[in-house]
Amino acid sequence: MRDKGLNALDYKVIILDEVHERSVESDLVLVCLKQFLMKNKDLRVVLMSATADIARYKDYFNDLGRGERVEVLAIPNSYQKTVYDRRVFYLEQVAELLGQSSESSSLSLRYCSGHSPSIAKADIKPEVHKLIHDLVLHIHENEPDIEKSILIFLPTYYSLEQQWYLLKPLGSSFKVHILHSSVDTKQALVAMKIWKSHRKVILATNIAESSVTIPKVAFVIDSCRSLQVFWDNNRKNESAELTWVSKSQADQRRGRTGRTCDGQIYRLVTGSFFSMFEDYEPPSILRLSLRQQVLQICCAKSKAMNDPKVLLQRALDPPRPDIVEDALNLLVHMRTLKKTSPRGRYEPTFYGRMLASFSLSFDASVLILKFGHIGMLREGILLGVLMDTQPLPILRPFGDELLSTEYMDCYFAEDSGNTGLTGKKEILLMGNLCAFQFWQRVFKDKLRVEHLKQILLFDATKASTSLFTKLEEEWCFLHNLVQSSLDHISEIYEDVLNSVHLFRPNFLGGSKGLPCYYDPDEFNHSCLLMSCHQKVDSDALEVNDENSTKKCFAVPFVNSNNFKKIDVAKEFAAIIKEIKLQGTEDMAGYQITNSLDNGELPMGLSYVNGAGYWGNQWLFSHSQQATRPPCKFFFSLQGCRNGESCSFLHDRGLQASAHSPTLCLPEDGNAEAAHLLRLFPAASSDKYILLLDDTDLYFSSKIASHFGPSKIFATTSLSQTSIFESNLEEVKVFWGLYHPFQTIISKEGKNPIPWSEVQCVLWFPNLGSSSENMEQDKATLQSFFEYLAIRILAGALNEVQVILTMNNLRFSQLQVEKLGRDCFFFLSESFRFDERSFGKLPDKVTTKKPMVKPKPISYVFRLKPPSVVQFGDHAARLHQLLYDVYRRDAVKSEE
Repeated sequence: MRDKGLNALDYKVIILDEVHERSVESDLVLVCLKQFLMKNKDLRVVLMSATADIARYKDYFNDLGRGERVEVLAIPNSYQKTVYDRRVFYLEQVAELLGQSSESSSLSLRYCSGHSPSIAKADIKPEVHKLIHDLVLHIHENEPDIEKSILIFLPTYYSLEQQWYLLKPLGSSFKVHILHSSVDTKQALVAMKIWKSHRKVILATNIAESSVTIPKVAFVIDSCRSLQVFWDNNRKNESAELTWVSKSQADQRRGRTGRTCDGQIYRLVTGSFFSMFEDYEPPSILRLSLRQQVLQICCAKSKAMNDPKVLLQRALDPPRPDIVEDALNLLVHMRTLKKTSPRGRYEPTFYGRMLASFSLSFDASVLILKFGHIGMLREGILLGVLMDTQPLPILRPFGDELLSTEYMDCYFAEDSGNTGLTGKKEILLMGNLCAFQFWQRVFKDKLRVEHLKQILLFDATKASTSLFTKLEEEWCFLHNLVQSSLDHISEIYEDVLNSVHLFRPNFLGGSKGLPCYYDPDEFNHSCLLMSCHQKVDSDALEVNDENSTKKCFAVPFVNSNNFKKIDVAKEFAAIIKEIKLQGTEDMAGYQITNSLDNGELPMGLSYVNGAGYWGNQWLFSHSQQATRPPCKFFFSLQGCRNGESCSFLHDRGLQASAHSPTLCLPEDGNAEAAHLLRLFPAASSDKYILLLDDTDLYFSSKIASHFGPSKIFATTSLSQTSIFESNLEEVKVFWGLYHPFQTIISKEGKNPIPWSEVQCVLWFPNLGSSSENMEQDKATLQSFFEYLAIRILAGALNEVQVILTMNNLRFSQLQVEKLGRDCFFFLSESFRFDERSFGKLPDKVTTKKPMVKPKPISYVFRLKPPSVVQFGDHAARLHQLLYDVYRRDAVKSEE
């Protein structure tokens, strides 16, 4: 809807399900639909939910001015032959079942920390965990059907762990499973199996309210607590807080049972306490900062949508105007928006449109572009994606923090003094970055090498689909990695990278595509497999089941000097500091100074807090004017929770970041012939340039006007004919070669091109103009990279540069950088192609996206040979396979 406006809704009916889940995006969808319903009289909208406040939605859509009423339909269970009973028990009844005092007042104080949710903290006390433990035992002893499962709702990962520890000794009776965002989806699916020998107990956060369906859940134990995310103005980021659930949320949890059998729901609050719950939880639009959503609204194409002040006030629950104004002011301060009129209209800048194009959170998107400015775009994208990813790639064994730390240390165990990283979250992200890079360098590169070999055996499809899938699962298990997380990160990484290629910011041309994980060149990892005893049923997170399995003990997997990880970590720390400084309210004016530069002692915090008694022996100042020591938490991703009340310094006393605030601008400069000509061989060299598949020799002729024609090889699929252009007479033309197999690999058992004399390979792909041809175009580009990688590796031609010239929109759509990377080709640079000097590209692409300009770009790739130490003499094997292809083609030709 942002991109296409009303044209996006070219449907008769639109159905929105689960409308009670009030994310900011879902509320904005409702606003936009309402806007468009007023303009499109034929459009129908159906809203569905089991627990939404129907009257509010009805009132919201009643003023459309279409002269029709909003209908509310109750859907009966007409196809369900048996209606199962659901019984709800409160804390009073639970206490009676367990033989405890059922006096409501004392129960509320003991288990709920108060008599009313408005004054009682939603923390889970140890008594609550013990109550759940006793209730689980009571259910188990009184329910003979072992297949009937127990689902327990708890608010946090920590509370899941605490309950898990209590249930751990009962492994002979129960299979305990975990449902949490940090657990792999496959593991969550395994949790739905029905066990015949043990009763299944599922410990879950609110992810189990609607995201999954678990068969045979007969009992729900609801702690009635939830973890809600709020904007923390002290930390300048979002922060999670424990809250009491709403009645609607409790009803949603109640609905997890009574589907396939009778259900019993145990709410661990008293009936009177529950009656004081809010009917519905506050929607996200009233809890969050709205920075990202305000920016996205301003980027919308439709004028009916692109004014955040107007649009957000039309929401079902409008946010306060000052919250929207704060978001606008911050975005203007960051130069992502600019005010275009006295009436208060805002337009996104190039920087703002780029941020809005990423499918990531606001902070992750900002981080990526800051990494781009220092020449580490690809590492920045990975860190940004990791910030928004759950579960992370490194396996986190539930209930075993020591083992989790051990797994983490295999990838990143650096001291904060060497890296500057102070927060736990950024250290975790760096470890997972190294894990992703290790997977790419060791496993994925091995897969790529084997794939190139299989191509010459004409068995590539079979090899890529069947041979490596199982091997990858096993390899990830050996190295404590979550395969689905790695695959997810790869997918989002490509989306973000392609968006950057679409916009072409000013830093992109010189941004080298060779990842840091290719340092050192000859990195080697050889698995050392040993049996170990640990909980290996990690899918089900089974309790008290010690099994023997094999793991790789060639640790650490990534050493301190591998993958430039210290350099990346230092840049990460500096960028976090810069982002935090940019977010402070008085960012614009203050000077950053070092508290010790003038010899002044920092203030003693014990003195500030009223506990100072060391007198003149104390090494810190007792002066109220002394500079306070800096707060290390303020400049971490989590931020400082104490805000202005913190005893440490937030806004000065730290050395300035090495990075100055940067403004992301579009690529500038004109296309110049010299950019391309400088890559060609010198006049005194005995090397040539090779133009592949130049069908009518159009580009060969143009280039020959600027570069010595005697130094040009060209291939064409045409049969030999007379050349009428004088500047082509000295060009060596190879006729009748179809691209890419015959031009690069073989025709009739030979390849006529003297590859050892080639310094530059140029190709101007003439691709289809319609979206239907995209898969075919992708396959052509993939074959080009595959065959060329085989040719270069087999002939040890590692110095050859490959220059693809094509439209940047097409490059982005076809994910050309990924296709090259999968064959060991990495971008070294890119620049605008001079069509005035070298001819116009046949491929014309248009777009209506603002600030996205189609440009002819020359992309320069260099091949990075895979490690010989890691993968053996792959060049010799490819050389032999290439020779076999020649012999096979020669035999066919003779026949």
